[in-house]
Amino acid sequence: MERLINLRELFQILKKHLLLISIITVILTAASGIVSYFFLTPIYQSSTQILVNQSKNEQQIYSPNELQTNLQLINTYNVIIKSPVVLDKVIKQENLEMPAGALNELISVSSEQDSQIVNITVQYKNPQKAKDIANAIATTFQSEIKTIMNVDNVNILAKAEISDNPSPINLNPILNIIIALVVGLMLGVGLAFLLDYLDNTVKKERDIEDQLALPVLGTIAIINIDGDTKKKE
Repeated sequence: MERLINLRELFQILKKHLLLISIITVILTAASGIVSYFFLTPIYQSSTQILVNQSKNEQQIYSPNELQTNLQLINTYNVIIKSPVVLDKVIKQENLEMPAGALNELISVSSEQDSQIVNITVQYKNPQKAKDIANAIATTFQSEIKTIMNVDNVNILAKAEISDNPSPINLNPILNIIIALVVGLMLGVGLAFLLDYLDNTVKKERDIEDQLALPVLGTIAIINIDGDTKKKE
């Protein structure tokens, strides 16, 4: 027989397992706060922009195909920016103790659709160093592309800057704690209902009706020694 649970029974289940729900919620919330404040390494982000133009001499007239050519060049330049040819020089210039592959993981290069502007973004644990690396990549690429492709068509639009009070991009302890609190409550409530579902012991008349599909015809009163009725089952 299918068991129907009313709202009162739902509250009774939650009340019965309130301690379990509270413990799970407190543990997850506390763990989130501890990890956020003491174990996560803050990561800072800094970006610079460069403009890619097709090189031409004074006798050349602007062609409608020039913009499309520049856009195609950007895909090539995006790869060159993250290549060892550029990154090795940046590592040496900034005295970084990491190989080019590790630095590559800290860099992202992107460009807006149908735009000749390339964004170079660096994420690093030190905000000043993130800014220096971003600017070093831009200037090094601008210098090396002249030799690599025999062109001089890269201009730096905006250098990376650092604010007076830089904020890490990966740390938001309050948000992490709130998320952990909500997840803890959901997990605790879910576990409470699961335990109640797996509990097949008989505690009241309705349990007999549900399990045996038979009506309860009567109950036996439990009598205390003093002769008072304590409860019925």
